[in-house]
Amino acid sequence: MTATMTASSKTNLISSSRVEGSDVYGVDGAHIGHIDHLMIDKPSGNVAYAVMGFGGFLGLGEDHHPIPWQKLRYDTQKDGYVTDITEADVKGAPKRTETWASDRNWEERTHQYYGVPTYWI
Repeated sequence: MTATMTASSKTNLISSSRVEGSDVYGVDGAHIGHIDHLMIDKPSGNVAYAVMGFGGFLGLGEDHHPIPWQKLRYDTQKDGYVTDITEADVKGAPKRTETWASDRNWEERTHQYYGVPTYWI
């Protein structure tokens, strides 16, 4: 690879700066939000969550919710991510506190709720 590789080049790797802001679509093709930022597991280096922005207008009044990374898949046709998560799913997810990122019980409940294995196993 060279430093001149363009964003449209074929590669399996992507910079987190290009993931942040990416659109997220439902399986029906409707735009449901965007990826605000990623949460990475320090020991493994794996992405654990995409913190998604939902609702709002121009970033105002937007809600942010951590979604297990396994619930997203990249769609080259949309140049964005697709998920089977709905707005109702997000609203019904386990409530998080300010310390959610260090609350293993919350993480376990969240992964169970979304039906995906925990990232640390």
